[in-house]
Amino acid sequence: MVSGKKIRVLVVDDSALARSMIINGLSAHPRIEIVGYAINTLDARNKISLLKPDVVTMDVEMPGQSGIDFLKEYIPTNPVPVILVSSLNLKVFDALSAGAVDFVRKPETQDNKNAFITALTQKIIIASMAKVRSASPAAARNLPVSPAAPLGAAPGLDNVIIGLGASTGGTEATLEVMKRLPADIPAMVIVQHMPKGFTQMYADRLNRLCKMEVREAKSGDELRRGLALVAPADLQCRVVRISNNKYTVSCMPGEKVSGHRPSVDAMFQSMSEAVRCKMVGIIMTGMGQDGAAGLLAMRKKGAYTIGQDKESCVVYGMPMVAQNIGAVCTQASCENIASVLLRHLSTLK
Repeated sequence: MVSGKKIRVLVVDDSALARSMIINGLSAHPRIEIVGYAINTLDARNKISLLKPDVVTMDVEMPGQSGIDFLKEYIPTNPVPVILVSSLNLKVFDALSAGAVDFVRKPETQDNKNAFITALTQKIIIASMAKVRSASPAAARNLPVSPAAPLGAAPGLDNVIIGLGASTGGTEATLEVMKRLPADIPAMVIVQHMPKGFTQMYADRLNRLCKMEVREAKSGDELRRGLALVAPADLQCRVVRISNNKYTVSCMPGEKVSGHRPSVDAMFQSMSEAVRCKMVGIIMTGMGQDGAAGLLAMRKKGAYTIGQDKESCVVYGMPMVAQNIGAVCTQASCENIASVLLRHLSTLK
């Protein structure tokens, strides 16, 4: 996008009421121009070719071809950034896997409408700068990725904590990392910026597709090998040291940190302050700078830190800032971060 140029948006939704709300809400923003709307995916296909929008907003569930099937067909050859507008629905993750950049939850009441429009506007601005990544051929055919061999009886790895933070594009990038890791990976804490209601479904998805146990974190959950905890939406998640080698997480309401709740910075900063054992920090695709300062604090305390590289990021924002301030030991693609991590862990056995 050229700075100062309006972002041209096409709205795709079969509901006239939803279309009207989205069009009126977005039109009020000085950086956004609504170039048209479509009532289904066939209409969308024609309108995208004709109007050449910078960003498309798309309902997930529509009569005829679904938004997900449209993305699987269309995105590989027409990489337009798509923001999904979804109810609380597990299918949103299939759509992200098919190439959508991000999603926003539809408002359930009139009271939530302003917050919805604000969130959608922010995501459209980010999407206008995003790199669209369609599903890999293996992912498109649902071919499994073989995880690494078990790390085995290595007492040194019982006392390692891994923190991972991501935002836009991170749901799929994090999965690319996690599905390549063994069941007995050291304890992990994951912060992924996500609307309320979706983190439980995301944790369940990771748990289903990966070898280790993954669940949504709750206060007091103990960190242990073979368990990855996903920070719940709208709560700040921090690592807490209970005793010599015992750590738990705290998931509590609180102010936003670096503009987010949960915040990657809040989680990384807590690790830099509380963790006395070996630790690893991983920062992945996302807009802005959440996590960069916290990762630097971790590195200063001796942590090994990995940043996702520019080429594989949907948005090279958070990892770029972390790289620029010296917080990153090494950069790697989302497909190679797992092997970089496992190589490092092999030195700690």
